Amino acid sequence: QTQLVESGGGLVQPGGSLRLSCTASGFDLNYFTIGWFRQTPGKEREAVSCISNSDDSTVYAESVKGRFTIARDNAKNTVFLQMNSLKPEDTAVYYCAAEPPGRTVISTRANAYDYWGQGNQVTVSS
Repeated sequence: QTQLVESGGGLVQPGGSLRLSCTASGFDLNYFTIGWFRQTPGKEREAVSCISNSDDSTVYAESVKGRFTIARDNAKNTVFLQMNSLKPEDTAVYYCAAEPPGRTVISTRANAYDYWGQGNQVTVSS
């Protein structure tokens, strides 16, 4: 059974915008720290942005600060990643991941997260 589903990816020109959605099935995302990660062929999966399960504090990769925004919509049991001013180097498969409570600080390590979506392709190209 799929527990996390990403949607909203696609092909966009440089400078354009996309909004990715991560929706949970069977559990409340408000209890989990949520991370958005991305991966390109031959590279390690890297954190893009994460949002805390306690105070909704956020972290962003330096490469996306000022361009991407992570936010929760608890009514929809969804976490969004708004991506603006997209660059070709943002091209990747984007994953959402959930970490159960138990950590006092946000982790940006992929292996800290227990639940993963299947991934959603984002391609930034002219």
